[in-house]
Amino acid sequence: MDFLLDPNVAYLILLGGILLGLMAIVTPGTGLFEVGAFFCLVLAGYAVYNLSFNGWALLLIVISLIPFVYASQRPKRELFLGISILLLLVGSIFLFAVDGLLPAVNPLVAFLASGSMAGFLWVVVRKSVQAAAVRPAHDLDALVGQVGEARTVIRDDGSVYVRGEMWTARSEGEIPSGSRIRVVRREGFILVVEKEKSDNRD
Repeated sequence: MDFLLDPNVAYLILLGGILLGLMAIVTPGTGLFEVGAFFCLVLAGYAVYNLSFNGWALLLIVISLIPFVYASQRPKRELFLGISILLLLVGSIFLFAVDGLLPAVNPLVAFLASGSMAGFLWVVVRKSVQAAAVRPAHDLDALVGQVGEARTVIRDDGSVYVRGEMWTARSEGEIPSGSRIRVVRREGFILVVEKEKSDNRD
């Protein structure tokens, strides 16, 4: 495993482990990101143990998790995400060092790898957070208050057309077929409707 002691290899494995770990935070439950992050970080840990490293850079990497978690929970998520990426990149580039100051990682490798990772995190994490905040397309509670059309006579049961789909419906009073209706509430997959007040048809 001597190849792991090359700072460039160790740097890339560390970046891979951090990336998988951050993806596991954003999309929990898959198991794949968690397992991949674990193995990458174990290998990177072996390199850190055997190579000279900067403690302050390791601390920056750990601290970068704080604004990253905030990025998924706060309105100004771009600011927190940007801070997290900056701390992560500076910490990872200077983790393996020569004489305590100069990075041991090849500048070209560091630039390409860190730039790619920053861009990937910026796009994917923002999209993942935005997707998590969107209401599901089939959110049944969103049907309440919607206006549709009675496709059959509605009383104890019937059919209505609401938001591009047919639904089973019932109402307190009889509603003629073809009338405009409004969804009052839902009972499971059955919509309770009433005749739309603006509909003047008898």
